[in-house]
Amino acid sequence: YVGNPRHIEVQVIADHHGNVCHLFERDCSVQRRHQKLIEEAPSPNLPDERRNAICEAAVRMIRGADYTNAGTVEFIVDENNDFYFIEVNARIQVEHPVSEMVSGVDLIQSQILVAAGEPLSFKQEDLQCVGHAIECRINAEDPSKGFRPNPGTIKKFFAPGGIGVRFDSHVYGGYSVPPYYDSMIAKLIVHRPTRAEAIATMRRALKEMQVEGIETTAGFHDIVLQHEDFIQGTHDTKWVERELMD
Repeated sequence: YVGNPRHIEVQVIADHHGNVCHLFERDCSVQRRHQKLIEEAPSPNLPDERRNAICEAAVRMIRGADYTNAGTVEFIVDENNDFYFIEVNARIQVEHPVSEMVSGVDLIQSQILVAAGEPLSFKQEDLQCVGHAIECRINAEDPSKGFRPNPGTIKKFFAPGGIGVRFDSHVYGGYSVPPYYDSMIAKLIVHRPTRAEAIATMRRALKEMQVEGIETTAGFHDIVLQHEDFIQGTHDTKWVERELMD
């Protein structure tokens, strides 16, 4: 497919007893060089008919492959909302908290129970997509210098909090970010009743977070979140490079 597609993925989980459920779709269209920066659920501006069709297609694929455990089925979606399969990630993914927040399902716990041979404790009809969740990947990179990796020692660190805010990280004041691995140092997730509230809460949380000693992508995320294209949900996988980078 040649064009400016959206990137939509479906979180699934399947047990050893023939049960397969999806935990709805995530929109991962805010990307740079095919690397995801921001994920959200549900996907904005995706018609319900297409949303349901994508999720059902993911379940059919997982069931047909006799796959068990958590996984993600990924698609690109064109301007006509036609969707095309990309791949299956047969593992838990960075953005799984987005699905956890809107579904209320603890995916890590469910993985362990599935591996132990237990059946899923829920059925598809038990699940509802409640509210809106957004995740920002906080990377040790300098957006002002072409997203140059920025390893070093974190001199001061303060994690954001409050209603609807989840912060997954391993770092602390005095932690040394090594240059050898992926540059992500934290995942900031918010869950609110509406997308507008989720955006507002995420912007507040990004400002509240304090990381001194290294550069991070937090400020860049705030630029994205206040851009009219993102607010209107008209962005695509090439939007960051087309609109926000020289």
